Amino acid sequence: MNNVDHIILGLLKDNARMSITDLAAKAKVSRATVQKRIEYMESTGTITGYTVRFRPNAEKNIIRAWMNIMVEGTKAQAVIRQLRLETAVERLHTTNGKWDILVELQSDSLENFDKALERIRNISGIYNSETSILLSTYKT
Repeated sequence: MNNVDHIILGLLKDNARMSITDLAAKAKVSRATVQKRIEYMESTGTITGYTVRFRPNAEKNIIRAWMNIMVEGTKAQAVIRQLRLETAVERLHTTNGKWDILVELQSDSLENFDKALERIRNISGIYNSETSILLSTYKT
């Protein structure tokens, strides 16, 4: 995968219905390049499907969590690239202080949540992590 692929994936993650024309304009490449890269990522299994997102409380029995990640040395960008490919990751935030990255996770079952945590913890460059499952959300 190259930098254009990461840009396309990021745009599709925000809006899986974005047109090829809009993707090309935002990635600053031709429509043909975007189409070719998407076809390549689909054929290699990087892109396995497209989905719809719901507001947090719209779906019942969805497991949501925050994961704090501590990164080794200067490996933050490499870790972020890998996290962006993880289907359970909803959002990523870089932070200051003890933790380097804050990850919003979502899963449809505890079993899938456990598998996602295992995949994330095995990413090269992650030094330590701490995960908290969200139980309730309140408007302030």
